[in-house]
Amino acid sequence: MPDADPSVIRRPIDPVTVAQRLTDPARWSLEFCAQTGSTNADLARRADAGRLASGQVLVTEEQTAGRGRAGRDWHCPPGAGLMFSVALALPAVPVERRGWVGAVLGLSIVAALGRVSGVDARLKWPNDVLIDGAKCAGILGEVAGSRLVVGSGINVSLTRTELPRADATSLALAGGTLDRAALLAGILDELGSWCDRWTAAAGDVDTAGIRAHYREVCVTLGAQVRILLPAQRWVTGIATDVDPTGALVLTDESGRTQSYTVGDVVHVRPA
Repeated sequence: MPDADPSVIRRPIDPVTVAQRLTDPARWSLEFCAQTGSTNADLARRADAGRLASGQVLVTEEQTAGRGRAGRDWHCPPGAGLMFSVALALPAVPVERRGWVGAVLGLSIVAALGRVSGVDARLKWPNDVLIDGAKCAGILGEVAGSRLVVGSGINVSLTRTELPRADATSLALAGGTLDRAALLAGILDELGSWCDRWTAAAGDVDTAGIRAHYREVCVTLGAQVRILLPAQRWVTGIATDVDPTGALVLTDESGRTQSYTVGDVVHVRPA
């Protein structure tokens, strides 16, 4: 692990350093805290109170009630991860296309991990970030009033014994650079660029290039998978596409196709 002294690599993120590394610092309003329950929940509450501006970024060193998709818990030692949420107002993006916001953040994280941390990351449908097939980050997007709130927890300096599950990894274990300030700035730069393209395309993920790029980095596509649906029902097939709504298209052994939305699916597993 590079610079294995936890007192060094887990020092609190310096807000000034992040701002200095942003291409467009005026675009984002950065707020840092030592601990909170959930950065997504914090921003959602502000939206409910009518006091959440687009571009607000909330970063914490520790989440005590972090949430993954489908309400799953998410935990990380203080200072060992990059945990943040972003508020976005995207009025040009139709409501039926806003579900892509998690994928857009996922593309931003994958690009920043490569450029800043030097690791080759990929996405698992819908929004998990993988390194060498192991989960390094999760993403949760949700609607909060007129805003979209999207957040991520990235495993940065976790050791093998600190990982929450056997099929997880961290940037440290993958040999990546552990500069959280640089990584956050890189992610926000990428996110701003993708949101500009998405807005200019009036929410069309094909015109914006979002769906094509997602296909390129999504390891689920082309794989034989098993999908767990509610009521413990499993379906099996080859994941052949992601449609314009963001749903996963499965082709069964008879050649029939069926689309499954994020809300339909409990788990996606290799077959």
